This record gives sequence, C-alpha cells and structure tokens, in this order.
Amino acid sequence: MSPPRILLCGDVLGRLNQLFKRVQSVNKSAGPFDALFCVGQFFPDSAEQLEEFMGYVEGGGGGHSQIPLPTYFIGDYGVAAPKVLSTASRNSANLGFKMDGFKICDNLFWLRGSGKFTLHGLSVVYLSGRQSSNGQQFGTYSQDDVDALRALAEEPGVVDLFLTNEWPSGVTNRASVSDIPAGFLDSTGSDSSVSELVAEIKPRYHIAGTKGVFYAREPYSNVDAVHVTRFFGLAMVGNKDKQKFIHAISPTPASTMSAAEISMKPPNTTLSPYTLVVEQTALKEVTKRSTDSVSDSQYWRYDVSQKRHKSGAGEGNKLCFKFIYSGSCPRGEKCNFQHDSDAREQYSGGVCIDFLIKGKCERGPDCNFKHDLQNEGESHSRTRRRSESDSGNRSKVCWFCLSSPNVESHLIISVGEFYYCALPKGPLVQDHVLVIPIEHAPSTLTLSQQSNSELVKFQNSLKLYYKNRGKEAVLFEWISKRSSHANIQVVPVPSSRAAAVRDICNMAAEKLGFKFVAMKFNNSSDGREWLRKQFDRNYSFFYVELTEGTILSHSVEENENFPAQFGREVLAGLLNMPERADWRNCALGKDEETKMAEEFKKQFEELDPNQ
Repeated sequence: MSPPRILLCGDVLGRLNQLFKRVQSVNKSAGPFDALFCVGQFFPDSAEQLEEFMGYVEGGGGGHSQIPLPTYFIGDYGVAAPKVLSTASRNSANLGFKMDGFKICDNLFWLRGSGKFTLHGLSVVYLSGRQSSNGQQFGTYSQDDVDALRALAEEPGVVDLFLTNEWPSGVTNRASVSDIPAGFLDSTGSDSSVSELVAEIKPRYHIAGTKGVFYAREPYSNVDAVHVTRFFGLAMVGNKDKQKFIHAISPTPASTMSAAEISMKPPNTTLSPYTLVVEQTALKEVTKRSTDSVSDSQYWRYDVSQKRHKSGAGEGNKLCFKFIYSGSCPRGEKCNFQHDSDAREQYSGGVCIDFLIKGKCERGPDCNFKHDLQNEGESHSRTRRRSESDSGNRSKVCWFCLSSPNVESHLIISVGEFYYCALPKGPLVQDHVLVIPIEHAPSTLTLSQQSNSELVKFQNSLKLYYKNRGKEAVLFEWISKRSSHANIQVVPVPSSRAAAVRDICNMAAEKLGFKFVAMKFNNSSDGREWLRKQFDRNYSFFYVELTEGTILSHSVEENENFPAQFGREVLAGLLNMPERADWRNCALGKDEETKMAEEFKKQFEELDPNQ
C-alpha cells in the first residue's frame, strides 16, 4: 500500500479561490492527494475577502464553492471566525471528543484546541490558535491545551505530523545560515511554548505558518529518540514575494516502519536546535551582568564558579538545561555547561526552571512553581519522595504528589497510609473518583503487597457506596511507559447499564484493531495479583475491572495507536454523553469543586476505610 499524499499550506487569510485553484493544479499534475493541512491564519484579514470565504462555508453547492479534498485548519482567528466557529461548536454532529476535527462544511474541518488523531495511518498532533493571556474563546490556545499535549507526549508511538500556527523559538539554531530566509527574525512571531512542546513530542514533521516566508530546515536529531524531525515554515497564500505557500509530502506512517527505517539519518542532519534555547538565554544573562556586582546571592544560577559541584565537568559557568531538567546529559564530560546537582535538586523540589536558568520567570503569579530557593532540608524531603522514573518530568510539578504545590487539595476526600482518594478535575459523572498512590510511582501494579491491601479496601468501600445508590463501579488504569504518577479512575454507572460495559469495551477494541485478554475473579485481590503477572514494564498497559469481577487487559505495542483517554471515551459513549469525553469540557470552578468534595466526604464517611 502506497504512503498517503499530503499537502501543507501556510496562512490562507480567507483566499480560498486562490488556494483551491493551486490545489487543483497540483492535484492534477502530482496527485491525487489525500488531505490538506493549513497552518497560520485561516480566516480573512478584512471584510473584503468575506464574501469569497463564506461562499465556501455557506454555499457548499456547485461551482467554485466546492472544497476539492479534505481540508484541516488550526488558525482559528480572523474576520468572521467567532461566528463560523460558534455555529460549528453548537452543531450536534460536532459534540464529543472530536480530536479529528469539527466539521464546518463538506471537506472542511476545524482542529480545535489541541489533540491527536490518526489520518490515513499518520499520527497527527496539533496546537490550534496562538499564545495569549486574554482568554479569548477562539484564536488562542490555553494552558490546558498545552498540558494535554504534554500528556499525549507520554503515549507510546512516534508522532508523524505536528501542526502549529507560530514557529518555535530557536528553530534556526545550528541550522545552515545560507538556508535561513533573508531578513528572518526569530524574536518576531515565534513561540517558546511551541519549542518546549516540539522537543517533548519529537514529531517526524513539524509544520508552522505566520512568518510569511518559506523555510525547509535541515533534519535535526532528537534527544532520547532515534528518528529525525523535519521543520517546514510556509508562507501566506498569494504573497507578493512569490514565497512558497503550498508543499507536498508523502510520509510512510511511523507505525508501519521498521526500526532501521525510522532511525535513518540524512547526511545533513544537525543536532536539535532546542537544546540551545535555554543555554543561550543563560549565556546572555551572564554577559549582561558581567560588570555587575556579584553580591546578590541569587546570581549563583549563572556564575557557579564559587559553588562546589557534585557532578559534571563543564568548564563554563553556565548551567546545563538538560541536566537540570532530566538529571542527565548525553554529552557527559564533553558538555560545556555545568552539571550542577544543587540546581537539579532545587528543580526537583518544585523551583521554577526559568527562575533557576534565567533568574526570572515571565509567567509571574500564574506560574505554579516556586520563585525562591529551598533550603537543603526542604529539597531533600521532596527529592526523597520522587522515584527515579520522575526524571522525565514534563516541565510541570506533579499534579498528584501531596507534597506538590500543584496538588488540588480541595478535591481530596480521604487519605490513607499508601493511597488517597480525590475527585478529578472535570469529572465524567457525579461521584467520579480517583484512587491515587501517595508514592510517586508510574503504576499501581508495581507497589508493595501491603499497599495493595489498602487499595482493595478503598475499592470495596467505593463499590458499596455506589451500590447503595443503584449504581455499579467501573475501575480502569492507563499505564504509559512514560507515565509519572499513577491513578485509578473509578466511575459509577447505572446498574441497568453495567452489563453493557464489557460489550462496548470489546467493540471499541475491535475498532482499534486489538482484543482484550479477559479473566474473571471472585475478589479484587486475586484480580490484582493476576494483573501484576500480566504487566510488563517494557510496554504500556491498560486494564478495566468490570462490575461482575471480570478484568479486561491489553499490553500496548510500541507503535500502536492507543488513546490515553480510552476508558473515559468508552464510558462517555455508553452513558450517551460523548461531549463529556474530554475532561476540559467538564471543568468546574473551584468553589463548585470544593462543594462537591465536601458533599461526597459527608456521604462517604460511614464507608471510608480511613475513618
């Protein structure tokens, strides 16, 4: 089977006549193509283009108003964007966990917020809109969108395409100067959040718009991955400088490639441009203060020559971002930056990495990290609670560690010796509960037998609590190879629908191309002992415990496309509430969350094993 043929386009600016005339020409000479992805502003810049644009969106009939192939866009801003997108959002056909696009009209799909979906075998990840702090409904992305992509980055498999509107800051680092577009300014229209995300997601192709120029960067290697990434920046449709605005690729899906094929590196491959971004920032700060007094104790972040070093042999006085972030550096002793273990411990203890590296944090009060240095006692106590698996922490303090400044303490309903119970952010249904290990561990199946006894008590109490209310408990856990802190989701379903859970799980599995391993047990303890034997740390793993004691489990292959939200999506479908499959659609205010948690605690008190 031949690989899919994909067209990529920059800012459309509502010029659909010109775009699709070019698409049809390319399709005739080099096609047929399977899909078109548009990055950068999709909607018109002015009302003058509106009639032409709306002719496609509203006309949908004959003539030029037909869109010739499936077209996906992420630049959800410009004239008429709020009107068109609000209408699409209210369309009943667009309800649910629509990561594969909200239908605007025939062959036109809006990729909203952030997400991941599969198209013709290709794994596609996107971040819609631009960075903004004003909370607009359309045209901007939120921190939740970024956090969702960080979670997706932990899923198994290689991402084929990553779509963003703005270019990543620093993409030209280590690139051939002769290839960089004339007059290019990295500081204008570039986004540091995109840089962080692309370094974590490690896509094979990254496509962006908004700069108004075409740029095909040399492939670059990724840290902790065998494949390379290719970046394409695309110009605007109909630009006066005749810059290339449409580009064709035909990538073989990574999921079908052999290890040898996916690890091939062209001779012009460079090192990753993003390992330099923070280090260069630190260098600028050092240069800036070279004539300043060193009396300020905070300058230890840059000038570490007066401090003892527990590891690393860098000769410079600048801190190595990679070492602080992950606890290791692939350059080892050849690294030119300091491997300062004290800074690493501060980061592990919840201190902001920008504060450590740059000396300041642009997020200010919105940042969830600490902006002061912790003493040794505080740092050690926090570090002790973090397992070795936490070295890959995704630029955020763990949401589930009780010692974390990010923990939502108002949602906690019961705390034991090894586990605690809490309501989730954005619950699927009322009384949806999380059971979370206190230890920072990636899976509940690797914890001690003693802790397992407490977990079973929690589960049995919750099952009885739901049964008293005419409901049954469905429990599931997703264990990614890249997970940091485990949690078991416990969702009540009406007793009348409980028997259908197994069937709908099997139907969903069949659509994804796998079959569950099923086994029935008389009690939860025996079931968990079986799961421990089934679980292989070298693979991601999903299991669900059904109401009659049956457990369905699946070991996920490296390149298998398995959705991290599988359990929630299936139950949302069963309960006829597909719009609640995405937790972000169910988010509540803190006051409402606090009220729900207090009410649950009161009702659960008699059954709470910790009372």
